[in-house]
Amino acid sequence: MSPMCRRTSSHSRTGRPRSAEAGTAILEATRAALVDLGWSKLTMGDVATRAGVAKTTLYRRWGNKNELVVDAVAVLFDELELPDLGSLQADIEHVVLQFAALLERPETKTALMAVVAESTRDEPLRERIRASIVDRQKRLVLQGRRRAQERGELPGDREPETVAALDDLIFDVVAGAVVHRALVSAEPVDGPWAARLSALLLGGLGAAAAT
Repeated sequence: MSPMCRRTSSHSRTGRPRSAEAGTAILEATRAALVDLGWSKLTMGDVATRAGVAKTTLYRRWGNKNELVVDAVAVLFDELELPDLGSLQADIEHVVLQFAALLERPETKTALMAVVAESTRDEPLRERIRASIVDRQKRLVLQGRRRAQERGELPGDREPETVAALDDLIFDVVAGAVVHRALVSAEPVDGPWAARLSALLLGGLGAAAAT
């Protein structure tokens, strides 16, 4: 291989990692700025300075701070996991508590409330929230349902359209309840509350009242 080819090959191998590292640094800087400055004072310039990149680098990837903040928070939601704890109720309780702990993080709390408010008058932002956070986290419902079917806790012979609609409903109920309690009502999401929510989801009002 000629020296020119070696240089070109080396550059192509190292270019993408540098880009990935810059992206990670930018998202980390965004979350730090949210904690230090809050939503209203955060600027693209401040994030660029913290990340050690040019402001033009940010604007090549994100059109405005709304998009940037959504992606910075979406990374945190991707950390949510659904370990196999032996029963669907235990799995639900675990992910509820994990989700609530994530919402307690200052950067998540600040960002989520702000971008949801902004999205009420910004349809592209609403779509970005749906694609980057909501749709990606529905994987937890899908995983939990399939696992429960394998255990025999749920039937596995329904029409795909019915299953998809139920998955959406389960996600809306769990996510809506946790977000409302943690961020709107500012009440604790603890073990007993998570147990009542999962009992309500699986068994109805009678089961929840008995928990």
